Amino acid sequence: MRTVGVDLAASPKNTAIAVVDWSDSGARVAELVMPADDARIRAIAAGAHRIGVDAPLGWPDDFVDFVAAHHRGELPGGRGLDDIENRRRLAYRHTDRVVIENGWGRPLSVAADQIAHVAFRAVGLIADLGVTDRVNGWVVEAYPAAALQQWGFTSRGYKGQANHITRREMIEDLSVSAPWLDLAAHRQRMVHDDNAFDAVVTALIARAAALGHTCLPGAVDAPVAAREGWIHVPQCTVGQLV
Repeated sequence: MRTVGVDLAASPKNTAIAVVDWSDSGARVAELVMPADDARIRAIAAGAHRIGVDAPLGWPDDFVDFVAAHHRGELPGGRGLDDIENRRRLAYRHTDRVVIENGWGRPLSVAADQIAHVAFRAVGLIADLGVTDRVNGWVVEAYPAAALQQWGFTSRGYKGQANHITRREMIEDLSVSAPWLDLAAHRQRMVHDDNAFDAVVTALIARAAALGHTCLPGAVDAPVAAREGWIHVPQCTVGQLV
């Protein structure tokens, strides 16, 4: 099995792709590519069993309806949007709220944070790849911080060049918990760049999804997840990936 993890950024310059090859006894990071434009992602993803993308694959239903009504000049008054609680359903998808309520992290708002630029690119990419299932298809939405927390690793404070020592320690912890994972010649790049690190984590999340070890929406939530997208949070230990 081959899984691919894409740490998608608004710019190809900061986008990283990790390719992990799996066997019965372990896994190996076969490629770690950066920078990467959409054409490079499509080429590397071809033939992969499952792809994880660290980016939102949709917008909140309420946000879409709100913007569309405003665009048509049909937005009713009395919404009380000076109260932040009345804005939360505009800002956060159902899957974001599930992650927050379960204590798995706090995803950025695709409607109200700069990650919206990443989402523009993400939905264009899945259209190019012919992906129609935003819940549990060939491409799944990943959130590395939630996976790291579930696996017992540091999940905050590791981004940026200034935190390379923290990333080095995290990679050492990963090597202890997953001795079957061969980082090959890519370890130092993961230390140097958090995008490369997150791409590898995202490829591991793709493996968890392929094995059926991630949280999926129930029947009631499935229709909204199909429109908004769904974050795959592992419900297994990192050791259960092999």
